[in-house]
Amino acid sequence: MPGTVYNVQPIPPDPEHTVYVDAGSLRIGVEHRVLDDAELAANYAGEAMAEIEAAVAGRTIEDNGVSLHVVGTEDGHEYLRFDMFEHEPHYHYIEKNGERQTILDFDRVAHGEMLPWALAQLRTRLAEMLRFVGGGDLVDELDSESFEASLLEVERLAIEAQALLTAKRA
Repeated sequence: MPGTVYNVQPIPPDPEHTVYVDAGSLRIGVEHRVLDDAELAANYAGEAMAEIEAAVAGRTIEDNGVSLHVVGTEDGHEYLRFDMFEHEPHYHYIEKNGERQTILDFDRVAHGEMLPWALAQLRTRLAEMLRFVGGGDLVDELDSESFEASLLEVERLAIEAQALLTAKRA
């Protein structure tokens, strides 16, 4: 599989900047996220930080955007994350058992804007994506009608958050 594998969990969502939408066996968080060197240092230390520093190869990290967090309702584990960042958009597969995550860069040239793409993946590829990271049991418990209603609310919240970010930049 392409992407970068890390033997650490991702930085947790910031509860002050995340709104969750219930979607049956899943919850989807919509967060305005800032990722920079200070955020990395506040969340990683020792070997974990060394692994992150090796991957960024001395670059300064400074990015922001809207993130979608796909979390199991009962176990609280985040299985998927879509970081629709301004400079380096990407998404995460976060394994259920263990400390590994795989981060894949998002290609705007091939896929266009990331929010419509991410929502399309949740609508059409969620089962495969969850099975890949050990969350296949959650798929069987999803009600497609209520899940679609939840995604409409996630989309509304994400568009609202993106508009606020755009206004701040102007």
